[in-house]
Amino acid sequence: MRKKRSEKKHIKSDPKYNDVIVAKFINALMYDGKKSKARDVVYDAFNIIEERTKKPGIEIFKKAIANTQPVIEVRSRRVGGATYQVPTEVRPERRIALAMRWLKTYSREKNDKSMSLKLASELISASNGEGSSVKKKEDTHKMAEANKAFAHFKW
Repeated sequence: MRKKRSEKKHIKSDPKYNDVIVAKFINALMYDGKKSKARDVVYDAFNIIEERTKKPGIEIFKKAIANTQPVIEVRSRRVGGATYQVPTEVRPERRIALAMRWLKTYSREKNDKSMSLKLASELISASNGEGSSVKKKEDTHKMAEANKAFAHFKW
């Protein structure tokens, strides 16, 4: 190996829930370095979730993340001039990152008044196993299933 592996950045847990995954989600949601704004959006979304479902917001958030994590995905691999979509397993860190990205993207696309309302509705629907982000996970799995014939190109 020519280069050494880059060191993983350790993120401090967020102040309110003392959870690293919530802190990562806040960082993912942040625009232009405005962390306090992103933190307000996430905490407001958790409060809205608690009002609507009568369950703790952090619990719904964890369930939503768990429901949107992909287990398998397709990666492009060139073999003899042809490009194949090869199904591969997803690393645990990448699973969480993809789940967060999909939740963030699809909540931004929703039609609601504020970002915290959009995020709350997407998190609730994802925790129930429905919504756009869960559909994205299912589509990813279907694609991997359809390309199972190329699994032998994984090396």
